[in-house]
Amino acid sequence: MKHLLTMEELGIEEIEALLDRAAAFKHQETVSLPEPKYAVNMFFEASTRTHHSFEMAEQKLGMREISFDPGHSSITKGETLYDTLLTMQAIGVDVAVIRHFEEKYYEPLRKLDISIINGGDGCGEHPSQCLLDLFTIREQFGTFKGLKVAIMGDISHSRVAHSNMKALHRLGAEVCFGGPIEWLDETAKEYGPHLSTEECIQTADVIMLLRVQHERHDSPTGFSKETYHRKYGLTTDLAKTMKPNAIIMHPSPVNRDTEIAGELVEAKQSRIVEQMTNGVFIRMAILAMVLKEKETRVKACTF
Repeated sequence: MKHLLTMEELGIEEIEALLDRAAAFKHQETVSLPEPKYAVNMFFEASTRTHHSFEMAEQKLGMREISFDPGHSSITKGETLYDTLLTMQAIGVDVAVIRHFEEKYYEPLRKLDISIINGGDGCGEHPSQCLLDLFTIREQFGTFKGLKVAIMGDISHSRVAHSNMKALHRLGAEVCFGGPIEWLDETAKEYGPHLSTEECIQTADVIMLLRVQHERHDSPTGFSKETYHRKYGLTTDLAKTMKPNAIIMHPSPVNRDTEIAGELVEAKQSRIVEQMTNGVFIRMAILAMVLKEKETRVKACTF
């Protein structure tokens, strides 16, 4: 696995191997790098969880991070992303984690020797978030087959939704969607039906809520915080109608009392905090897999 760019490029066996590897890391398994390995985290959009969990994952693996600030790089002088990555490759960086506002920004970068990990591309995909979501679901249920997963909210603007709907479908889960019907794009319609908020919450094993991405809408959404929460959010009253073993997920950042009642973020059935924890371990697994392609010697672990 030279790069991790989209979920479609991972086979089912590769997905399962990454989840297994993350589980091993969560149970304190370690790796030993025969020589220093270097990573650069290049985030052209704001990020807290993805950015810092990759940093933590790199540190836990013993990697060394090369600092990068887009606002103080040669990109401000007109340098292309390709040439910036060519520079990183030339100075000895092994892995670049990139979040970019352009969908499929990575296509011209495939031929580079430096490994690219997609940290999110516009409204396209977010493979590492998808993998940590899959890891969290498998931890809870042990399988994906037969599970009903409701993805609810701003579907058309969510790279998380796009990655998850495809991966969950391939793994045997049943996917449905909730939220404003006008935010259901053509891609989503291929993977499951649009249901009412009430039906999603009452019938799903996994309720996956999404943030309203105001920054990606061409015009105001037309929903006040209160109106959205009442019509499309997980309220405290609706939460009482969830299946007893159902779980609540959210890729974060969470807008409390919009897509989810604030008091439910850390409720018994919520796995939102656990998703953040699992993000470190799945990103360790991704980095270890990518470094294996570069013939990293790994101790006490079989990939």
